[in-house]
Amino acid sequence: MKKILLLGSTGSIGVNSLNVIRKFPDKFSVPVLTVNNNIKLLQKQIEEFHPETVVVVNENKAEELRNNFKGNCNILSGKDALCAVAAQTDYDIFLGAVVGFSGLAPTIEAIKRGKRIALANKETLVVAGELITKLVEEHNAEIIPVDSEHNAIFQCLLGEKKELVEKLIITASGGPFLNIDKKSFSTVTVKEALNHPNWNMGDKITIDSATMMNKGLEVIEARWLFGFLSNQIEIVIHPQSIVHSMVQFVDGSIKAQLGYPDMRLPIQFALTYPDRFKNDMVRTDMPKLKELTFFEPDYQKYECLNLAYQVLNEGGTAPCILNAANEIAVSRFLKEEIKFSDIPIFIKNALDNFENHSIPDIETIFECDKLTRDYVSTL
Repeated sequence: MKKILLLGSTGSIGVNSLNVIRKFPDKFSVPVLTVNNNIKLLQKQIEEFHPETVVVVNENKAEELRNNFKGNCNILSGKDALCAVAAQTDYDIFLGAVVGFSGLAPTIEAIKRGKRIALANKETLVVAGELITKLVEEHNAEIIPVDSEHNAIFQCLLGEKKELVEKLIITASGGPFLNIDKKSFSTVTVKEALNHPNWNMGDKITIDSATMMNKGLEVIEARWLFGFLSNQIEIVIHPQSIVHSMVQFVDGSIKAQLGYPDMRLPIQFALTYPDRFKNDMVRTDMPKLKELTFFEPDYQKYECLNLAYQVLNEGGTAPCILNAANEIAVSRFLKEEIKFSDIPIFIKNALDNFENHSIPDIETIFECDKLTRDYVSTL
């Protein structure tokens, strides 16, 4: 029986994670759940999974839950409580399913305890990849990626020698605007940007898919997860989202991981690795697919891809600035305060405005994140 701390239980990844855990009641328990605001869904999760502790970041919502829920559960509140449960509670696997920079600090606490990190929070490695990889090695922790693309690469690399890998190939659906001209980006509505053709994800990740910033962040994440340079990490558009990613070797051979687009599959593998548990998920029927297509992304159309490669090559605090600026710009677009086409403009503005600290410590990264958010909020 593995005990799981689930950071972000009411989001898309969190809900899918509990769907996986529900299927294996003799294999997993969930002693800790955390959310930001959604206490309505959290209360149902408490009643089903009986966690010992829950964290509600929003103080007012936490108090509301305390008043309404009469069961036997320790209800904590505030951002500091996320770090506290990661540092002090009893669990085996830390499943980081929260979106954004807020996942960094509690993930660090779990790493310091030498835990397995089932990582869906790509921002942790984007903003502090070098520091995180050093901490993982120092504390003998383990990161298993949950993102479908990185989980696919992880599976393709099993049993292989790193020096025999030529490049990693990350696939991208192309999002909802694959066949729309860039000139139309200035009139894109929030509803249109949230209409992803293949995946059902949270709002922020869906907008990142529409700008293709999600692929840029995944390139940076892959750099630190697998230890390859930017010129060894390639993106290809694959609209069907069946091939989740590939690895090409020095002899020209390519290994790919395929499957029906369902986040429960990489989540399950991250929790059960090195084992594979039989499940009832939809099987991929190859003859019904008829065709699988691949082509290069348009880097002029998707400016965020260029920005991601740029900051990866610059290093230092540049990725942190990119991530913070993107989070605020996406939030402002979702509130209809700015245009869809403003997102990369705001990110470039932030990158130009702040000095890049080449060898930052964790305090510098937190300060850089705050300053960038404050700045982009005023543009």
